[in-house]
Amino acid sequence: MAGTLQLPTIDLSSPDQISNAKSIRQACLDHGFFYVVNHGVDDELLKGVFEKSGKFFLLPLQEKMKLTRSKDHRGYTALYSETLDPSIQSKGDLHESFYIGPVDDDLNQWPAEDALPCWRPTMELYHKKMVTLGWNLISLIALALNLDEDFFEKVGAMHAPWVFMRLLHYPVETSDIMNYGASAHSDYGMITILATDGVPGLQAYANTANISLIFGILQICKEKDKQPRVWEDVLHVNGAFIVNIGDMMERWTNCLFRSTLHRVMTAGQERYSVFPVAFFVDPNPDCIVECLESCCSDTCPPKFPPIRSQDYLEERFRMTYALKG
Repeated sequence: MAGTLQLPTIDLSSPDQISNAKSIRQACLDHGFFYVVNHGVDDELLKGVFEKSGKFFLLPLQEKMKLTRSKDHRGYTALYSETLDPSIQSKGDLHESFYIGPVDDDLNQWPAEDALPCWRPTMELYHKKMVTLGWNLISLIALALNLDEDFFEKVGAMHAPWVFMRLLHYPVETSDIMNYGASAHSDYGMITILATDGVPGLQAYANTANISLIFGILQICKEKDKQPRVWEDVLHVNGAFIVNIGDMMERWTNCLFRSTLHRVMTAGQERYSVFPVAFFVDPNPDCIVECLESCCSDTCPPKFPPIRSQDYLEERFRMTYALKG
């Protein structure tokens, strides 16, 4: 049985940015995951996003399929479309999702207003709020790397970045067998900001004033190259987002900051469907991701060659959906 992980919490209302940056640095060295609180996203807006996400996934499949994910990575993906770890999950992972990209272009797909009133403006407002939060966190991560806070802006990463919101649905299965809602993987980009609805999980934890287990079970493995893997549960904290480092940030930092392996386990006996929302902050497509000078040396040379952001992301997407055509 997995243990429970205690992650650090970063209070973004604190005026002491240097202290927050130091805390983030330690979190990225140790776990690659941390919580943020007092993040500026209103509780009512977040509740509205969860509610409207749930209503979308309750639509008939034929209605959702009208918005099938495009080549621009916008729209709906059905159950089992994605395989994050093909070595153990050939059928595909037990989730469906809906992607929303940058809202200042015309590439997004939207449900009809008469079917889901106020759906689009709610998602657009949340997306804009999360862009602001993402910029704040990227600035703190720059400080955590002993760089200027606008470093990633100066190298072009934050000029028209790829910022994607992903609504997720982990459905109930009529089985007591544990399933992979999302099989083991690391995220592809710079950072991921995860909002969860606090649905109780599969294990009985003592009740506290502000903590309950996240949907299903979100688990992380801090040592992804070691066998056997050791998995630890991540708790839902009311009012907090869960933030994790992605593979591009790991490449930039020459593996100093962790892009940590994680997965979502689900089972039918709890009878809950759950609707987390992930927000991905990725660099501008033309940004070159290459090892930071401060993260390499003669004894620790760069582990990865420079790569264009879009080329890296497209290859990762191709591999993720390859088994499903």
